[in-house]
Amino acid sequence: MTEEPGLPEIVSPDTFPANVRVAQGTVLSGNPFRRFRGTDQNALTIGPNCTMDHVQFAVGLKGRLSIGENCYFTSAVLLCEEELRIGNHVAIGWNVTISDSDFHPLDAAQRVLDAIALSPVADGQKRPVVAARPVIIEDDVWIGPAVVVLKGVTIGAGSWIEPGSVVTASVAPGSRMAGNPAKPVNKG
Repeated sequence: MTEEPGLPEIVSPDTFPANVRVAQGTVLSGNPFRRFRGTDQNALTIGPNCTMDHVQFAVGLKGRLSIGENCYFTSAVLLCEEELRIGNHVAIGWNVTISDSDFHPLDAAQRVLDAIALSPVADGQKRPVVAARPVIIEDDVWIGPAVVVLKGVTIGAGSWIEPGSVVTASVAPGSRMAGNPAKPVNKG
């Protein structure tokens, strides 16, 4: 496939991990599997006609990440240790991070053990357990640039998350949210 100058390199389906399912018409660019460690049979599924432009799929060993149809994500980081479910017609802007886990222990002593386990000198040392809770993003959601969505959150259908918001609690369908932590704002 010949690329036009200035456009991102499209990732060839024959380079996808074996447990990644991508439907027809979906395009991935960049280096999406750099942090992909999923072992589940369907660790990542993406529906038809999606654009995943420089999205990072950081899926842990037991993680399951599913994305519906007709979605457009650009330069997002999707961190999944347990479950991320994203519906249809979802748009996600630049530098968004969605995480179903804290990914490191909150306790200082446990963080030190975690850092050692992640280092090249770990010699098989296991990481401490870190709690994870699913993140669900329903259909027709718009998430602006630089938003952070934390573990255990459901964003209801038709919601709009303003740029730079930090979503720490579930969002009712049809809401417009802004701030840190994100709170409802008047629809304008």
